[in-house]
Amino acid sequence: MRKAVTYISLAILTIGLLMIPLSLEFGKPQHSDMDDYFLRFGQVQTATNNQCTSVTFDFRGFDTLGESTVLFTAVIGVALMFRKFYRGEADADE
Repeated sequence: MRKAVTYISLAILTIGLLMIPLSLEFGKPQHSDMDDYFLRFGQVQTATNNQCTSVTFDFRGFDTLGESTVLFTAVIGVALMFRKFYRGEADADE
């Protein structure tokens, strides 16, 4: 009985997750006024020809800084973890 409930729950979850991409309309992005704003004023306000760079680093600078901080922290954490294993140090709990 328990396995049946598990399989039914898993099937419902799988069907639900598969319905998400099937319900999306690909190739038809919604119109946004921000898109027009970035294309119209991006070069003048940021003094760059690359609109992707201007949006990423000028218009969304704080968001990019936050993402960079999270990635940097993750890389440092993994590097410290491998450094500990490389040197052969044992955990204090073991």
